[in-house]
Amino acid sequence: MSLPKPTPSSAALVTGASAGIGSEIAKLLAARRHNLVLVARRKERLDALADELGEEHGVRVETIACDLGKAAARGRIPGRIDEFGLDVEILVNNAGFATGGPFYEADLDRELEQVRVLVEAVVVLTRMFAPAMVERGRGGILNIASTAGMQPMPYSAGYSAAKAYVLTFSEALHQEMRGHGVTVTALAPGPVETDFWQIAGWETTSGKSFERAVPGTLISSEHAARAGVEGLDHGERVVVPGLPMRVGMLASRYIPHALKLPALERFMRPSGDK
Repeated sequence: MSLPKPTPSSAALVTGASAGIGSEIAKLLAARRHNLVLVARRKERLDALADELGEEHGVRVETIACDLGKAAARGRIPGRIDEFGLDVEILVNNAGFATGGPFYEADLDRELEQVRVLVEAVVVLTRMFAPAMVERGRGGILNIASTAGMQPMPYSAGYSAAKAYVLTFSEALHQEMRGHGVTVTALAPGPVETDFWQIAGWETTSGKSFERAVPGTLISSEHAARAGVEGLDHGERVVVPGLPMRVGMLASRYIPHALKLPALERFMRPSGDK
């Protein structure tokens, strides 16, 4: 099963498109001649990317400034897309951020916002656009999960739990919808070279930010994006880009949590904590 062919009235909706993996996915889809609807909070960045992609690839690019953590803002997205006269045939749920550090010291509002953006928004947007995909008999949904969701992560408890939800949700929908012409793929990268973890504002025991703490596993946002788009196009269920990370995640399945969690706790403990 491959991605739907682009048409003048179809579009790919990409959330978190103003930077990182989201913007790279938008570039790849534009290069495939898909019209785009880009969603993020930073309107200026979205508009700049829209101008760039429209000029380079001759596709239509619309932008929606939206805080996906707010239900009312999310609820206005379908109406805006109707105003554009477009049908969403590809949905990319990429928007997100991470919290880090001991959960008992966490800012509760920030933790709940993380759940709303990483979990609730994915569920809502998928439910908004999947029915029409099923009715048309074609579509693709790419949900950005993480290898952090493949095991509990001390000091990143909320983030790893949210990504575990996205991973399980995507795998179940992949099976449900495969007979309806709709592909659902989870992209689960390990460390990616973006400002994601710097924004989270914490370091591991080694004193390095998370994405640089494990040698040989860091990949570029372009690498992650290409793996996700190609995986979706090939109808894959889960994509883990980078051979070292794939091997590591496969091996970790055979290590009991009783052994794995203490090691992860020591590794993930924020720099300076005892």
